[in-house]
Amino acid sequence: MQPIFPLSQFVNQALSANWWTYLVFGVIGFAFGYVLEISGFGNSKKLAAQFYFKDLTVLKVMFTAIVTAMVLLFLASAVGILDFNLVYVPETHLWPGIVGGLIMGVGFIVGGFCPGTSLVSASTLKVDGIIFVLGAVVGVWAFGETVDPFWDWWNQSGYYGRLTLMDVTHLPTGWVVLLVVFMALFMFWGAEQLERIVGKRDMSREPKLRLIGAAALVVIAVAIILIGQPTASEKYAKLLITREVDGQNVQLSPDKALEGRMAQIHPGELLASLADQKLNIVMLDVRSEADYNLFHIKGAQNVPLDEIRALAPGLLSENSSNTIIVLMSNDEAAATEAWKVLQAESVPNVYILEGGVNNWISIFAADEAGITPTTTPVGDDQSRYSFEAALGDRYAASDPAPYEWELEYTPKIQLQRMRGVSGGGCG
Repeated sequence: MQPIFPLSQFVNQALSANWWTYLVFGVIGFAFGYVLEISGFGNSKKLAAQFYFKDLTVLKVMFTAIVTAMVLLFLASAVGILDFNLVYVPETHLWPGIVGGLIMGVGFIVGGFCPGTSLVSASTLKVDGIIFVLGAVVGVWAFGETVDPFWDWWNQSGYYGRLTLMDVTHLPTGWVVLLVVFMALFMFWGAEQLERIVGKRDMSREPKLRLIGAAALVVIAVAIILIGQPTASEKYAKLLITREVDGQNVQLSPDKALEGRMAQIHPGELLASLADQKLNIVMLDVRSEADYNLFHIKGAQNVPLDEIRALAPGLLSENSSNTIIVLMSNDEAAATEAWKVLQAESVPNVYILEGGVNNWISIFAADEAGITPTTTPVGDDQSRYSFEAALGDRYAASDPAPYEWELEYTPKIQLQRMRGVSGGGCG
């Protein structure tokens, strides 16, 4: 079975295994800087002219890059060679972002550069570019020295996590892409009108090729609508995951991993992992609120099964290399369904509590008063215990002491390295 996202897997593996990738990225970076320079982005006068509506080349070039990257990215996602969930989207901090944008805008107008273009200018030994870069370094240092008093505001004010236009508008991806393309084309048209009226530029000399490019963007956007984005079931059906077997990394389908009991961890391993300060354990209890209130493992969060998919963007954006996500239900059925959803959404390091909460109780609450096995048969994924009171995590079995238990189990947890955060944009 071939992976649905070979490009994503190639990039992740290349970053970790091949030295030559750094050479490739160096060449790409040089080419990017070269294009900026020949476009005039190393000239502060040309950059500042956009704020006087005389020369809007900066706006047109940046919008061209942004919109072209957008349509190609979502086209690649639509045809199944790129997983958009693995594309790093900067987290939204609304109010700090607005204030930072205003500060950067003023600096752009006064200095004539943004951080990226200042480096282009400095690399060609322009004095104003070099001074701007030095000023940016001083500004970064000053921010680091003064951030403590407003640290909470900077980190928490207007925080929305990994937020996209699809999340805000609740529209399908293809329609959002088409609307952004139309917005960009309108901005292009408006920019040229300003250049013609304010800048007294002869727009008849502009290349006709830009019209063909505009039409191509619209056509691709419509194609994205018609093709659609892969559904969770389609992604899951063609997904391959990596597991270490007999000392070798093996790629196999998620269903094979489930059949081989590679995703189910013993309660003893969960208990040991909770005591390991090097690990960040996130426990998601997908049972009903009633069952959760009766008994749950200390620290577990109650998340109904139908809300698991909505958690995926947050789990991806906040996931660190030492984070382990453990799903649990009364047995394994609901937790397994939740596991499949998170696998399809590319969330790494997700495991299932073996035997569910019932198995946990059978081990850690065998003699605890107030918890007794049910005497009547129960259905699949139902609690096999009755409780004197709904004490939640106040039962002793919800928080057993790791040093009091020596349990035999086969370790299953294998940390998978997350792709590092990448930068982008003008800065």
